[in-house]
Parts: sequence; C-alpha cells; structure tokens
Amino acid sequence: MFKTVLKIIRWTGERKKRLYIGFVWSFLMHIFTAMPIMGAAFMLDLMIKDSRGEAELKPVWALYALIFMVICVLGRFLFSYLRATFQESIAYEKTAEERIKIGDILKRVSLGFFDKNKTGDICGTVTTDLTVLEMYAMKMTDTLVGGYIGAAAMIICIAFYSWQCSLICVAGVVFSGVALIALNKKAAKNMPAHQKAQDSLVGSVIEFVRGIAVVKSYGKQGAAARGITEAFHSHRKINVKIELDYVGLNILHRLSLNLASAGIVLCSSLLCYNGVMPVSTFLMLTVFSFVIFANVEIINNSAHTMEMMEATFKKLETIENAAFPAQGTNSAPLKNHGIKFKNVSFGYDSRPVIIDASFEIPDGSTTAIVGASGSGKTTLCSLLTRFYDIDSGEITIGGRSIYDLPIGSLTDNFSMVFQNVYLFNDTIMNNIRFGNPAASEEEVISAAKRSCCHEFISRLPNGYDTVVGEGGGTLSGGEKQRISIARAILKNAPVIILDEATASVDPENEHLIQSAITELSKGKTVIVIAHRLATIEKADQILVLDNGRITESGTHTELTLSNGIYKHFAELRGKAEGWSI
Repeated sequence: MFKTVLKIIRWTGERKKRLYIGFVWSFLMHIFTAMPIMGAAFMLDLMIKDSRGEAELKPVWALYALIFMVICVLGRFLFSYLRATFQESIAYEKTAEERIKIGDILKRVSLGFFDKNKTGDICGTVTTDLTVLEMYAMKMTDTLVGGYIGAAAMIICIAFYSWQCSLICVAGVVFSGVALIALNKKAAKNMPAHQKAQDSLVGSVIEFVRGIAVVKSYGKQGAAARGITEAFHSHRKINVKIELDYVGLNILHRLSLNLASAGIVLCSSLLCYNGVMPVSTFLMLTVFSFVIFANVEIINNSAHTMEMMEATFKKLETIENAAFPAQGTNSAPLKNHGIKFKNVSFGYDSRPVIIDASFEIPDGSTTAIVGASGSGKTTLCSLLTRFYDIDSGEITIGGRSIYDLPIGSLTDNFSMVFQNVYLFNDTIMNNIRFGNPAASEEEVISAAKRSCCHEFISRLPNGYDTVVGEGGGTLSGGEKQRISIARAILKNAPVIILDEATASVDPENEHLIQSAITELSKGKTVIVIAHRLATIEKADQILVLDNGRITESGTHTELTLSNGIYKHFAELRGKAEGWSI
C-alpha cells in the first residue's frame, strides 16, 4: 500500500510539487479542525475559573470566541479548498497524457507485440485500469497520506496538554499500521486473481460484441453467452472472496484505534482525578478521542484499490517497456523501388513461417504471390513493410536495406489494400484523406472517381460527409474496398501491395475493384497476393510459396508448362472459376 503511494508520487512526475504542497494544505486543514476543540476547552476553563472566583469572564470573550470559531471554520475550508485545487486534477491530467503516450507506443511497436498481448488486456489497461488511476489515485493518496497527516496534526495538539495521551495515540496508529500492512499483503496475493478475472471479463465482452453477427446467424445466443456469463460469475466470486479475506484484518485495524481512543479517555480521566489535569483539558481530550482517528480508520478501504492501482502500474510498465523496432537513419529518397529478398527467414516465436526466401522484384513490375492458406504470403509482405522484423537474411528496396531507413520513410513507399478493409468511425472524406491528410477536397474526389466509388458516395444522403460507422459497418464490402483503394491512390506511393483485394466480393464489385486497382497500379511496383487467375496470370512474375519456402517462380505460361504446384493450382482455380449452377 505504502509502496503504491510512492509509485503514485513518482508517477505524477513534474506535478509532484503540487502534490507536496497539497500535503501542507492538508496538515493546516487538520490543525484548523483541531483548533475549535482547543478553543472550546480554553473557554470552558475560563468559565470554571469564573465560577470559582479565580478569574473574571468578561462579555467581550464571547465575541472573541465567535471570531476565533469563524476563523477556524474559514481556515479549515480554505485549506481544504487549496488542497483540492492543488491535488485533485493531477490524476486527470496525468492519465490523459498516459493514454496519449500509450497510443504513441502502440503505433510504434511491431505487430508481434499484439500477438503476445491480448487485445482485451490492452483495451482494459487504456480504459478500465487507467480509469482506476484517474478516479482514485489522488483520492486514495489523500486518504492514506492525509489520514496520517491528520492524525499527526492532532497528536501534536494533544502533546501540548498530555504527553501520556499522545503516546497512546501513537501506539494505536502503530498497531493499526501493522494490521494494514498485513491487509496489504493479503490484497497483493488476491490481486493477480482479480486482475485475471477483470481481463477475462473485458476480453469476453469484446469477443461477444465482435462475434454477435455470427452468434445470431447460428442462433447460438445461449452458447455464446456462456463464456461471458462465466466471466461475470468469476469476477463476482473473486470480489466476494477478497471482501471476506479482509474482514479479520479490518476488525483488528479498527480495534487498535478504538482501544487507543478508550485509552485516551482512561488516561485523561485518571490525570484529572489525581488533580494533574484540569477538567476542561480532560473534556477536550475526550472530544479528541472521538475524532483523532476518523481519517485513519477509513484507510483500510483503500487497500484493495491501492492493489488495483499497483496491478495497473505493472501493466503500464509492460506497455511502456515494449521494445521498438530499430530505426534506420538514412532518409534520403530512393532512386528506384526494386525489391530484393536474400535468404530471409522468419518465425512467430518458435514456429517458422518464412524459410530461406530469396527473390527479386524489378522496379515497375508486377509480382503475384500464390500458395495455400497459411503458407506465409501475407507474412512475406509484412516483413517488407517491417510490421515484423526478420530473424535472418536481408531485404533491400532500391538497393538499400530496409533497416537503413527510418520506419516512417520506409512505409511512405507503400500503399496497401487488404482483403479485410477497416474504415474509421468518421466521414468518408476523412477516411479517404487518411492516405494523405494534406489533400484538398478536390484531390479526394479525384481519387474517389479513379477508384470507382464517387458514384455511390454521391448517392449517400450526406455524400462525402457521411459517417461510415465503426469499421465501416454501414457500407458493403465492395464499397469499403473501393474507398480503401481511393485512400491508396491518394497516398500515391511507388509500391502497391494488394492482399486478396478481390477475394470476397461479387462479380459486379470485382469488375469495379479491378478497374480501381488498374488505376492505382499505373507506373507502380505491384505485389499481388491472390487466388483468382484473372488477377495473377498477367503478372510479370509469379512466386509460389509452399510451407514458407519459395518453390517456384516464373510467368504464368512458364509455370503452367512445368508439372509443379502452380500448374495444379491453376487447374483447380480454372475449374472453380468456371463452375456454374
């Protein structure tokens, strides 16, 4: 718990000074909270002396008492306001920066990072976990540190009247602290299970929402809901267990403080009985015994939240310590865009995917890559664009190693059109403009016309200002595909990568998309991953991948004359594409 507070303080970074000043305001606030009790004791002592004839209580003292009480109340609220002003906004400001920082990190890590870390975990960190820090970091810090600051302020006040009672207060705080440390250790043991249940819950919800169309189409709402229901039950079960585990230690914590309060009353009454302490001081210490530990008592409620924040810090460290791909430094423009793979190998963890691949793609040529599903076609292109880094070998573009170029400069040379198109929850105009943020409206419309999508966009109620919904859900597959091609045309990169761009569209859309691709590919170096013969048979060269190895290369005519994998593939595709009802 206390280690987590130190982490929170370090996490605040440059705002740490504001946090410390807030602690000072908190101390003064508690002093002004204690002062009315001492003022009341002082006035009571004057009244007792006046009744005994030992001193005269003048009416003006009533005015003094009123002014003193008003000053105490105003001081208390002033310092409470200052503390809140200095501290409360820190977590909101810091978590906003943290989310932007994480977004920047996720943009820069390789795709391998997302293979090793679940989407649900990453989403949970950016949303739920950071929200815990946002909402509770300052509140829990104030509860814990402010609680002890408040107790310290009142113990100091009590020490002026009775060192014996102040020692009893310290003993109560120490014993309650021992119980809180044990409570913190228990929370640390429970937190991994709680975090696992939390991540499972987030992951199950994401999976259920993403797969809802499949669930409905198969009428399996009950079966699909089983996983998310189990995640809810698991989450509830671990939370109930945590609460039950805390009961005994919570009682011990509160018992230590309550016994100390009783000890203050007992000690002060004995001192008063023996004439060592005046009655007014005895009554004042009795009042103090009821309020001195109020802020320390509620610290136990922060133990579990503190451990949640500790788990959040660990997850943040995982993201923030993620390794970035090495950046090249030579950003000089490429003289040409010929591509060469030399003995390239790559694998996901221990599973080899690309094995000793060597080939060349001349500048301005079209190369088709064919092979069975899982043979490594998409991975080959991902290595070229440095979505992943190779294990061995060399890849060059324009005669220079791709590792000599900054990643931004490298990817500027590529436009990619994927089978599964993702459009952002934004206007069609901005989705196309994503290929070139500086493009004018006229340039966007020109790109749309060249990609054969201007006509259907014009028919939409809001035209180019139509918001397409998350993932482009309001558009058909062919429409999304053509918008993605418009995006690529607007980028105007010298190398085009087409990954199954026409694999899942109807004949009419395929014709339009082929026209758009032809427009996109003019004068470019083109890499095509496809199964349709019409897409690949006119390529300048065809590479055949089989279990990660390049087994054949040549033109369509050359490969169909040999008795290899491609000939068999072409025969099967010819039969499939000629099939009719």
